[in-house]
Amino acid sequence: MRVVLQRVTSAHVQVDGEVVGAIDRPGLLVLVGVTHQDAPAVASRLAEKVWTLRILANEQSCAQQRAPLLVVSQFTLYADTRKGRRPSWGAAAPRSVSEPLVEAFVTALRDLGAEVHTGVFGADMQVTLTNDGPVTLVLDSDPTAT
Repeated sequence: MRVVLQRVTSAHVQVDGEVVGAIDRPGLLVLVGVTHQDAPAVASRLAEKVWTLRILANEQSCAQQRAPLLVVSQFTLYADTRKGRRPSWGAAAPRSVSEPLVEAFVTALRDLGAEVHTGVFGADMQVTLTNDGPVTLVLDSDPTAT
């Protein structure tokens, strides 16, 4: 799994002009991509890392501040742009694999006590955010990834 965290003061996601998920106070926008070898244990481990990572104000975590999270699935995190001008999506897991793992990630966060809002899996979403800092980090379940 690959997760991009953006510290935000607010964020929302729309589908067909309707807001489907939003946070209106400081927290994290969490973009989640899934690759073929990912498993529920990976989702759980990354959820705990996201929840306890001390990147909010005063070096605190979402767990410490009870900060909300907006989770949005994003297969494009696994784009391969090394060849040509068109990205390859071969490293991104198909929906049948990725959707349950994104749901497992969200469930793991909620089980930890997180307030989690989400986008709509597979939808054409418009994400709006106010980046705080800006602070943006990439977490990857594969320690050899760059």
